[in-house]
Amino acid sequence: MNVKRDQRGQAFVVTVLMITSLLGLTALVLDVGSWFRAHRQLQATADAAALAGAQALPDDPGNASSLANDYAAKNTSGLQGVTVNLSQTYVSNDTIRVHVAKPAEGFFSKIFGINSVNEGASATARTAGMKSALYVAPIVVNKDHPMLTGCGGPCFGSNYQTTIPVSQTGAPGAFGLVNLDPSSNGTSGASTLAGWIQHGFDKYLDIGSYASDPGVKFNSNGIQDAMTSRIGTEMLFPVYDTVSGNGSNAQYHIIGWVGFFVTGVDKNGNNGDVSGYFTRVIWTGIQASSAGGGGPNLGARAVQLVD
Repeated sequence: MNVKRDQRGQAFVVTVLMITSLLGLTALVLDVGSWFRAHRQLQATADAAALAGAQALPDDPGNASSLANDYAAKNTSGLQGVTVNLSQTYVSNDTIRVHVAKPAEGFFSKIFGINSVNEGASATARTAGMKSALYVAPIVVNKDHPMLTGCGGPCFGSNYQTTIPVSQTGAPGAFGLVNLDPSSNGTSGASTLAGWIQHGFDKYLDIGSYASDPGVKFNSNGIQDAMTSRIGTEMLFPVYDTVSGNGSNAQYHIIGWVGFFVTGVDKNGNNGDVSGYFTRVIWTGIQASSAGGGGPNLGARAVQLVD
């Protein structure tokens, strides 16, 4: 009996087993990593599709489903299926859930008979009114504006051309401009107001009371230039129900936000106005946590992913 030869034979068997195990581990590391990347891509697709679909909610659920399907298909090829479900969180059809699936191929794992694995990802998005809004412009709109109360609610679109007066609003010295910065003392300068008009106020604003910015500053060259630069764009205006006090002590009670597409501006002495039409807008904001928590539904909504 040759002990050394037997030991060499055993070592060869152990070596083969170790190499096989290492190949298996290599397959596990490389292919699982590849499958993880595939899952992350699917998750990004599901997130984007849900956000795209939510932009049509709650008013057009059919279009929401189409948008979600189209966005998923265009951004990831070879999907095995896209499932879209609508549900209610606060109001009917305000929430969309998208599930996407696609097989992820293996490479080294094929040695062990694993050609592919089924990957899937889901995302849920919701549209809702805003308790806080970003990039608001300092021009107030009365809740009783004819185009906000007509049509069974706001009249949206270019068929409903109108004007927003930037003139005296019911309180002496108050001319339709509002100081959006609650931390500031006194009134805002025309250049500050012009900056807010051109770029929007760069902090989140809550529903509540804001001080009037008195005087006929709307006539200033800076504000007129800023408004002219916004022609052909959408702006977000605060909507108020009451105004109290006088001049710089006047307070607008802001109850919500409304989108407005600007087509023109006229300073017209003390009776300036902005022309255009109200629009539904998806805006950057913080969603209200309950139905009606964002004030009346004036077409301005925020969209976000939810758990």
